[in-house]
Amino acid sequence: MTAISPSVGTRRAWLRKWLRRPTVILGAALVLLFLFLAIAAPLVAPYDPIQQDFLRPTQPPNPQHWLGTDQYGRDLLSRVIYGARTALLAVLVADGLALVLGGFLGLLAGYYRGWVDSVLMRVMDVLLAFPYLLLALIIVAGLGPSLLNAMIAIGIVYTPQYARLIRGQVLSVRELEYVQSARALGANDARVMLRHVLPNSVIALVVLATLQAGTVIVETAALSFLGLGAQPPTPDWGAILADGQSYFLTAWWIATFPGLAILLVVLGFNLLGDALRDQLDPRRR
Repeated sequence: MTAISPSVGTRRAWLRKWLRRPTVILGAALVLLFLFLAIAAPLVAPYDPIQQDFLRPTQPPNPQHWLGTDQYGRDLLSRVIYGARTALLAVLVADGLALVLGGFLGLLAGYYRGWVDSVLMRVMDVLLAFPYLLLALIIVAGLGPSLLNAMIAIGIVYTPQYARLIRGQVLSVRELEYVQSARALGANDARVMLRHVLPNSVIALVVLATLQAGTVIVETAALSFLGLGAQPPTPDWGAILADGQSYFLTAWWIATFPGLAILLVVLGFNLLGDALRDQLDPRRR
């Protein structure tokens, strides 16, 4: 029977202790619920999210429509559930674009340094000089209002954060002995970066991506709220909020429930991201 090394046993003990933290349980539960609703929306939603019923507009929550109906008689619960799909797509596209593009640029800047680092980081500084939402508005205005363009804009806006983070990681990793040994053995730059430098810098990117997921959802909803993201009749939390603002005094549920959905999902990602950072960062452990 193979003995378990002390380091493996210690890591397993840390993992068990980490999974028992209330914030981890709550954050993971909220994120998993969000993912389940987004994936299983056709099975969970009781009605078609875009089907209108002008005989039942602005009905309050009732046994037939648990969250009520909007001004067009559409079931609000179904629209909120399908809105999770739009939010998940925003996380995958916008956060994924920022992670890949920022990680690539930061890897190049940190590894080659010199003029490559100077040029790329000055471009990142220019992007960071703009407020995030303002820069996203400028990009969407240039590309045209649509959900895809909104996600691309948000991905570009958050690229500098990933680029600066991975650059700092690479600057320290590239000087370690195993990287120098790989170079001495004749490995080319691409192999050294992808096989030796990047794998030892990717944990920080994963933590940042988890923390940024909630922010990406908020930014996407904000652009949809302003009419620059998802277009009617696409069920989107920001668009539903925009529809409900005019009816808040007479039909409070239209704006309240998508707002609560955004709150809970962002809370889940933030709790999970904070827990991951505390666990993976030895300075916080």
